[in-house]
Amino acid sequence: MRVGIFGNGRLGSAVARLIAAESDMELAWALDKGESPRGPVDVALDASVGPAVAGHLAWARASQVDMVVGTTGWDASALDPAEYASIGVLVAPNFSLAVAYLKRVALSLGRFAALDSRADLSVLERHHRAKIDAPSGTAKLLAAALREGCPRYAEPKSRAAVPDASASSSPETRLQIVSVRGGSEVGYHELRLEADAEALVISHEAKSRDIFAQGALQALRWIRGKKGFFSFDDLADELISPLFLAPGPGGSR
Repeated sequence: MRVGIFGNGRLGSAVARLIAAESDMELAWALDKGESPRGPVDVALDASVGPAVAGHLAWARASQVDMVVGTTGWDASALDPAEYASIGVLVAPNFSLAVAYLKRVALSLGRFAALDSRADLSVLERHHRAKIDAPSGTAKLLAAALREGCPRYAEPKSRAAVPDASASSSPETRLQIVSVRGGSEVGYHELRLEADAEALVISHEAKSRDIFAQGALQALRWIRGKKGFFSFDDLADELISPLFLAPGPGGSR
């Protein structure tokens, strides 16, 4: 399987290094910003920058190449999935299966918090000083799972109607996300529940960027030959979701 990589930063470089040791993969090209693809590939990874993603997806559609997007800091909702029905596109703010597991824990923690109207939920994330976007895409993903589990934290349907939703909402309905940038930390995410009688803290720390690169390889293999838009969650569903099939409120999953 011939692989192309947009971007040679931390993730792109790590994936390129691991591909060299894979018997079923061959690196066709790894591009700097502004460079054009050189030769055909079976699947491509976008590990570039947010503003470049739309152009890379347009290339993938025109070239009929399946694509994995690991770039954060762009708005996937602005794309029309119907335009990419002829190829497979997997979008993932984080390629760690452990983080996919943590997202499922966040949903459960949100349901637990819903039992106590005085329980407060929050997310803390730390990354290296060079990371541009804050909060991280992973922090937003975890916060969304907490909100899904605890409806009182649901975001306003229209932020335009609430000029400063975070400031105007009460502590009972405001889910704080704290971002720290400094040093060379690969990535740390923490879920917190603070209640009057107890506290729960659940965390994940990435000690090596290789966990993301390994997850990206899994995603590249998984997306090839599929059609439509997918998330890393779709891949994780095949591996770990059976552990989390307990029914939610009303008996639904």
